[in-house]
Amino acid sequence: MINDLFVLTKIKEGNVKAFEGIFRLYYSPLCLYAAGITGNRDVAEEIVQELFYVFWKEKEKLQVFRSIKSYLYGAVRNQALQYCEHLEVRNRYRETVLAGNPDGKPSDPQDQLEYKELETLIDKTLKKLPERRLRIFRMHRFEGKKYAEIASILSLSVKTVEAEMTKALQTLRKEIENYTQTV
Repeated sequence: MINDLFVLTKIKEGNVKAFEGIFRLYYSPLCLYAAGITGNRDVAEEIVQELFYVFWKEKEKLQVFRSIKSYLYGAVRNQALQYCEHLEVRNRYRETVLAGNPDGKPSDPQDQLEYKELETLIDKTLKKLPERRLRIFRMHRFEGKKYAEIASILSLSVKTVEAEMTKALQTLRKEIENYTQTV
């Protein structure tokens, strides 16, 4: 624990070597852990890469109350479970479409109204995104492209693509949370 506090202090000060040491130590085991939860190696790698990106980006604000290891594993677990929940929603949607509801919209009038409101909110939120962020979001979510592929197409770094996706998802989450709290 004392060693973790020392390393964390070094990282907060911007020491790249300390960060690289943590990255090298935990990257592969965290990918295996995330893959065990998600069942998808590529998704697991994206989750872990995103975690380390945010870990470095937000290093000054980090509050690790236990060990760095438990912090990282907890964060990966949460993101992997969130991915699984998202996948479950997509699968339910797919089942709705396959069950004979070709437009995928709910049949209950109240559900239809809520669906339409949420769909409108998402469209409005996406239209507010900066052009590059929106393009990256659409390429990843709607076209199924990987971060590296998007980076290559747009002549950007993978880290830039990751950062833009993180910002887009944060914006969407915030708007949806605000909507669900008012409904």
